[in-house]
Amino acid sequence: ELFFLELGLELKRRRMRERAGIAFATTDKVREAIREVLPFHPTSAQKRALGEIVADMRQPSPMRRLLQGDVGSGKTIVALQAMLVAMENGYQAALMAPTEILATQHYLAARKLLERSSRRYRIVLLTGSLDEDRKRHTRGLINSGEAQLIIGTHALIEEKVEFDRLGLVVVDEQHRFGVLQRFKLMKKPRQDGTEGAEPDVLVMTATPIPR
Repeated sequence: ELFFLELGLELKRRRMRERAGIAFATTDKVREAIREVLPFHPTSAQKRALGEIVADMRQPSPMRRLLQGDVGSGKTIVALQAMLVAMENGYQAALMAPTEILATQHYLAARKLLERSSRRYRIVLLTGSLDEDRKRHTRGLINSGEAQLIIGTHALIEEKVEFDRLGLVVVDEQHRFGVLQRFKLMKKPRQDGTEGAEPDVLVMTATPIPR
C-alpha cells in the first residue's frame, strides 16, 4: 500500500513538472528589494527556507510548497520575501487568510514593512465586510494590475475577482481551507480571459494537517 501511495505521488509530481509555470529571476535588483524591507537579520532556518522556496520559484514548472513553523517563527516574513520576488518580476502576489482579523493583521504588517522600501508597491485588502463600493474599487485595482500585493479572505476566490498577472499565491493556515478553495485561487482567470502559466503556490501553517 505504501509503495502504491508513493508511486501515485511521484506520478503527480511528474505531471506537475510538465505544467507551464513561471521562471522567476533573482537578480541583484530583486535581492536589494528584499534586503531593504527586512526589519532584522534573518535566522539560519529562515534563510534556508527562503533559499528552497526561491530555488523552486526559479524553475519553469509551478511551485507547490508547504512552509511549516511554530507561531512566531517568522513564516510571514519568509512569505513576504517570496512575494517580493514575484512583484519585482512584474507579477502580482496574493495572500489568503482564513479570517478578516488575520487578513487585516497581514495587511498592516506588510504595509509597515514595505514602507521601508524605496520602491512603491500598491497593497490592497479585500474582505467580505467591505462595503460594495470599496469592494468594486479594490477589484478594479486587482483586475488592472495596479495592485501588486493583494491580501484577503475567502473574498479573493469570488467569481468577480480577476487578476491581471498572478504569479504567487500564499495561503496562511492552510488547514483552515479546503482543497477546492485553494484550487480556485490557483486557477483564477486572468483579467483578459486567457489562461497563462500557473502561479506558484506557498501554503503556511503551524499545524500541518494533510488534505
